[in-house]
Amino acid sequence: MYNSDLPTRAELPSSKQLLRSTVIAMIVATVLLVTVVLPSEYGIDPTRIGSVLGLTRMGEIKTALAAEAERDRTADVSRRVPEPTARATTSPAQAATGTEQAPWTDEMTVTLKPGEGAEVKLEMTKGATARYEWSTAGGAVNHDTHGEGANKAFISYKKGAQVERDAGELTAAFDGSHGWFWRNRSSQDVTVTIKAAGEYRSMKRVV
Repeated sequence: MYNSDLPTRAELPSSKQLLRSTVIAMIVATVLLVTVVLPSEYGIDPTRIGSVLGLTRMGEIKTALAAEAERDRTADVSRRVPEPTARATTSPAQAATGTEQAPWTDEMTVTLKPGEGAEVKLEMTKGATARYEWSTAGGAVNHDTHGEGANKAFISYKKGAQVERDAGELTAAFDGSHGWFWRNRSSQDVTVTIKAAGEYRSMKRVV
């Protein structure tokens, strides 16, 4: 009464065939892990294939930035040395006339010795926006643009390795301090100059 499409016993794969397919799949997965995943995600390249494909450099940058962010986030608060603050009087939109951009409200310069880091933050409320521009003299830096708030709130807006300048707008994801961390990984002093204007209460160096 019914047509059956069930395979016969002879058509089913044997235990030996299933085992062979499983072993092949495991070998393929292992090869991909060693040649692609480890180099691109962690900078580990035992076969050197990742270097040829340019994946190892990508993994090294990811690992270095993640380690930088973790060390700086857990740094001892007692090391933070506040500097004089300056209040912003107007936002860019309020100060702009016609199509001209608003003038910069605050400017700060920090000099980093080899291996040294520095952090400059804006005190902002949720949804506030600030315009910024920073550049280096003497070399490039690793940077992390991020924010910190109450109850250990943390957000990373942008990261980069060996960068000489950056500019844009920063919109606070929550109430707290939002800004920039730079690390000099070169063998000579590097000077960073940051300019800002917008909807924030103060700008100060915290590290």
